[in-house]
Amino acid sequence: MTAQVDYLVVLCVATSGASGELLGSDEKELVRLVWQQVDVNNKKLGKVNELVIKPEASDSTEPKEPEDGVTEIAEEEVEENDSGADCLSNAKSLETALNMFHLQLTNEVNSAGAGTSVCLCTDGQLHIRQVIHPEASSKNVLIPECFYSFFDLRKAFKTHFPSSNLKALDVYTMAESLSIPVEVPPTATMEPSATLPPEIGVQQVQIMANIVLTLLSEPLCHTFSNPERVHEKFETGTCSKMEKVNDNTVIRARGLPWQSSDQDIARFFSGLNIAKGGSALCLNAQGRRNGEALVRFISEEHRDLALQRHKHHMGNRYIEVYKATGEDFLKIAGGTSNEVAMFLSREDQIIVRMRGLPFTATHEQVLAFFSPPDALKDTCPVSGGKEGILFVRYPDGRPTGDAFVLFACEEHALCGLRKHKEILGRRYIELFKSTAAEVQQVLNRYSSAPLIPVAPAPLLSVLPPVSLLPPPVSVRDCLRLRGLPYTASIEDILTFLGEFTQDIRPQGVHMVLNQQGRPSGDCFIQMISPERALLASHHLHKHVMSCQRGPNSRYVEVFPCSVEEMGLVLMGGSLSHMHTHTHTRNRSGTGLSPPPCKSRRLSPPSYSFNPTPPVLPTEAAAALYPPLGQVLLTPRSLHPGHAYYPSSAQLYMNYTAYYPSPPGSPTTVGFFPSPSALSAPGGLVRMPGLTYSNKDLINAMQGYQTAVEPVSLLSSSLIGQTGGGDPPVVSLPALVSKPAGQYVDLSLL
Repeated sequence: MTAQVDYLVVLCVATSGASGELLGSDEKELVRLVWQQVDVNNKKLGKVNELVIKPEASDSTEPKEPEDGVTEIAEEEVEENDSGADCLSNAKSLETALNMFHLQLTNEVNSAGAGTSVCLCTDGQLHIRQVIHPEASSKNVLIPECFYSFFDLRKAFKTHFPSSNLKALDVYTMAESLSIPVEVPPTATMEPSATLPPEIGVQQVQIMANIVLTLLSEPLCHTFSNPERVHEKFETGTCSKMEKVNDNTVIRARGLPWQSSDQDIARFFSGLNIAKGGSALCLNAQGRRNGEALVRFISEEHRDLALQRHKHHMGNRYIEVYKATGEDFLKIAGGTSNEVAMFLSREDQIIVRMRGLPFTATHEQVLAFFSPPDALKDTCPVSGGKEGILFVRYPDGRPTGDAFVLFACEEHALCGLRKHKEILGRRYIELFKSTAAEVQQVLNRYSSAPLIPVAPAPLLSVLPPVSLLPPPVSVRDCLRLRGLPYTASIEDILTFLGEFTQDIRPQGVHMVLNQQGRPSGDCFIQMISPERALLASHHLHKHVMSCQRGPNSRYVEVFPCSVEEMGLVLMGGSLSHMHTHTHTRNRSGTGLSPPPCKSRRLSPPSYSFNPTPPVLPTEAAAALYPPLGQVLLTPRSLHPGHAYYPSSAQLYMNYTAYYPSPPGSPTTVGFFPSPSALSAPGGLVRMPGLTYSNKDLINAMQGYQTAVEPVSLLSSSLIGQTGGGDPPVVSLPALVSKPAGQYVDLSLL
């Protein structure tokens, strides 16, 4: 609609709750429609109409109908409205009221002649977007076509008064600026949380109609064209990771039912325009929906209206709505694969996800699964044949057991979903209705590089190539406590361990928090040896722990685990239940799952460790072999128990959080302080996991001009053994000296 309309219908709605800028924010039902027709060409006003709607949720206030068929409330309102508003009737439901409004509007337009155009005009966006559309969607009411386009009177006013603030405008402010005489009643300045009285609604409609006439007249001569549009349905689509997404257009919805789809999310935000492909459901580490979604709107104005629906209901669940960023949205919905883009390029297609496929499954087998050749009924043809099937594969081409299938219509998709858990080959197949964003997430998850890469090549070429990764056979010298009371503190854990408290390494208690920052009921403890860890698990497994801060007490499961497994959980990964239910398990069945790629916003920004000071003065480092001097001068600070993780700018923890509470958790790099007895004139180099003897150490250190006598082995524990002593420490000459007791952990190089 580019030409000016012939008629404008000035509309004002009222709910049983808040009014003004809070209209529609409390989910109260619509109770009143007031409108007046404006002849744009002849600049004439019609009569003021009023329609009363009975709220469905309020039975106690249901009016009694007298014998003449007109309700008592309607009669009283007609008597009170001295402004001339005609109360048509008392509608029985919202659907009846909207149809009556549309019928009245159509009759008035048809009486003016064929080819007449008409459009609604409201004071702001709330009446249409935040009241009529959300309530009609929640009650499954079909909205008449006239409610999908409207003019915002505030924006029309702002085109002639650019300095005005849209959020601060109201009908009284606009009338005052246009020099329209208005008698402001005392109730007009009431609190926004108060219900709008009927006489105020009628007065506001009359003022809006006069504002429209003033804008149409000289010298303003405003043209009402290009109205606001409300999208009738959500459009699916793809999003590239290279696309730029405005941070002020994205929100995060939390608390969604697990079976909800992108169409359900669009229905929850009915009345607001979601960008094409702008609804993305989030998946957890196991690839299942976690009740969260990221939604991208076409503008910041629609995003702000969406934030007002915080804790509105979807069915019986309330949904939390928060701000998010464009980066968050691209992590979930963005993709780079051309194959996925081609697969999702077919619009108006229903996507079904297949899970549990045999690794040898082919396109022909999938097609035969949905349309058996010998079955006359229950055949659901796949849209496009082989082109409508997308197998999910690892980067090396191995199948993952997942696939996505396209169907041309909802009927075929429902027919296909009825084959849930039917057999293909020797496996039963799980079927779920999916979305385009879920396709991108699953493909991104399997095609991305591993989060924990292999260790880089050694920086010191003169040293033997000693691997910085943990040994293949992990030493289970840690304990995992599961099922802790949520009020348990570190002191309660130490009391629970009893005699085994003396076997805990210094700063060796690590509690785990969930994504809300609350205790998750898990805790990791580093013991001095695997034998003590195993003994503690046998003695304390399923014993009851009591808390000082409350009467809660629970039995706690205690399992031995390795530092590798502990680090994986602290980094956001998970351990399968099968892995933790038994003490006798082999390495091949550890059940480890990698840390998930999840939103940065819900996670702590990074691990924060105290910076490690340089251990060498600049002059001493320059006199040494150059690479060694540079490395020893600025060692990298990593977590002491996880030297095999890469040193990056930020490490994201998605479902668990590190709990840095002293005295249980480490706060600095360096597990064990340097023994005071080692007051050698030179510096010390700590070499954990070393497999060499004294002679090998001497040969290894020959390139650094060190004498034989300073070399000393403080521990004989070798890699793969279960000894609890300290690792070897090698003294360097006075050339690299620092105050006595300083050392460098070679695992940091």
